[in-house]
Amino acid sequence: MPDIALQRSGLSRERRDALLGLLLIAPTVLVLGAVIVYPLLSAIALSFQSVYTPTLEGHWVGLANYRELLGSGGFWAALLTTAIWTAGTLTLQILIGVAMALLLHQNIIFRSLARSLVLFPYFLSTVVAVLVWRWLFNDLYGIVNHALMTAGLIDAPVNWLGAMPNAMLSIMVVGAWKFFPFVVIAVLARLQTIPEALYEAARIDGAGPISRFFDVTLPQLRDVLTIVILLRTVWDFKEFDLIYLMTGGGPVNGTRTLPLIVYQQAFGLNQMGMAAAYAVSMMLVMLVFMLAYLQRARKAAA
Repeated sequence: MPDIALQRSGLSRERRDALLGLLLIAPTVLVLGAVIVYPLLSAIALSFQSVYTPTLEGHWVGLANYRELLGSGGFWAALLTTAIWTAGTLTLQILIGVAMALLLHQNIIFRSLARSLVLFPYFLSTVVAVLVWRWLFNDLYGIVNHALMTAGLIDAPVNWLGAMPNAMLSIMVVGAWKFFPFVVIAVLARLQTIPEALYEAARIDGAGPISRFFDVTLPQLRDVLTIVILLRTVWDFKEFDLIYLMTGGGPVNGTRTLPLIVYQQAFGLNQMGMAAAYAVSMMLVMLVFMLAYLQRARKAAA
């Protein structure tokens, strides 16, 4: 219908095609503006105000929120905690994901079933996963302590979620378990496209399994691993629900990341303006990784 109306308007073919293109992408632009651009601009505007959360009433304070944010030790401590969490859980995800992808690429029994089951943690609800892991890590009746004591590795129950650095290590393990299937999917898809001739040539040259991995497999996985690392870095950096449900940022702010500070400022201290300033600061940090991802994607497409 829009094309017929444009044909009757008397415009040239080029103008009609241009206007038709604008009409076709207009709904997408409107949706993106409603769910992305408007909230983003609203958050930036809020970050320059002092807003009381229950009433959303406030006044303009300019850069005061940012000066207070950058001058407080809480922001830098949370930024460091976020970086440690992101680096730790991402490293475990990559190691476990690549190892599992290599295993599932082999001709093993029930390979199709194993490939389906390995996706289970990724599709499992975070709330359900946290409830199970909190029970496993319980210091009184948790299976983890029971197994370690039975094996003679520890003499007394370990407080996994109530003391540092145990709490950080615990949420790293849970985060790695929850999200490593994404790495498996990406790496396994790339493994299936590596020419078998490369491995045959390596075998003829006398390369063993380890040499074939570092000389053939790893170089072939470099591009997909780069994309996976950049994406998972952004997603892990902004992770909220898993950490909040596991430790709530404790003990004594030991696992309090930037997303948790945003929540606490907005709904704990009722300072929506300061929360927006923290959120915008987070966005600027993640923007660096997003630009790196876009640059890498542009090079791959060229």
